[in-house]
Amino acid sequence: MSPFRWSCGILLLLGWVTGWGAETVTVATYNIENYGPANRMTAAGFRPDYPKPEAEKAALRQVMRGMNVDLLVLQEMGGQPYLDELRRDLKSEGLDYAHAVLASAADADRHVAIMSKRPLREVITHTDLTFSYLGGRETVKRGLLEATINTAAGPVTIFAVHLKSRLTERPEDPQSARRRGAEASAVRDRVLKKFPVPGQGAYLVLGDCNDTRTSLALTHLQKRGRTVVASLLPAADSRGERWTHAFRREESYSRADYILVSPGLRPKVAGAAARIYDGDGVSQASDHRPVVVTLELGP
Repeated sequence: MSPFRWSCGILLLLGWVTGWGAETVTVATYNIENYGPANRMTAAGFRPDYPKPEAEKAALRQVMRGMNVDLLVLQEMGGQPYLDELRRDLKSEGLDYAHAVLASAADADRHVAIMSKRPLREVITHTDLTFSYLGGRETVKRGLLEATINTAAGPVTIFAVHLKSRLTERPEDPQSARRRGAEASAVRDRVLKKFPVPGQGAYLVLGDCNDTRTSLALTHLQKRGRTVVASLLPAADSRGERWTHAFRREESYSRADYILVSPGLRPKVAGAAARIYDGDGVSQASDHRPVVVTLELGP
């Protein structure tokens, strides 16, 4: 063998050992703002059970094509026909999510869903998550959607959430903060049931938590006692801004959407952070902005 070929062989071997060409997986969470019938204010006035406008749908697909992630967690998806429509329209524009699942839970209008380029396995919609609340028992309204994908480094599990909104008729719980905290506790306990040793688990908990970074809900998702369940990834857009939700009526901005990563998976997070996508179409597609994480996994 010539010295040149021998050197090339050594370089290829070193590249494999050191992770050159290691697999990357991109995952995002995105509240797509009522992709289904909803009460809307239109140019012609208020309309009940009105579909998402076509201009917003087109902008939404533009955002998704711009992100082009491997797996996309959605909140506020309508029923199965709407998920089928979105996938069909995306495919006609060159983005094919061959695998998808819709969570069916207590909320019949707004669902959590996953679209994926990779096969999904061990798919479970957890609808039995209950908790004590103001003297009674309640259920996590939108359930917890669990799915696993295979990667070169082993399976990675996704836990997709959409916690209670801040709208409430209960004066004992302003903005439903206590309820979201209880929902988060129920979600966390189910994650720990599957992964009792988080340091050995490879999973993400992500979605619209409808709450602030220091809230009770986000605190519960991250720890139980001294056990670290998942770490909240910092995230910013291309300008360094950190908001993900625009409250248009009040012209205010806050963060509501998060990606949390298990201790066992955190070393695989590219740049040790997520990012808030602010490409073309974002402001027209939804009142939320998507959050994206890239996982760098070994061969």
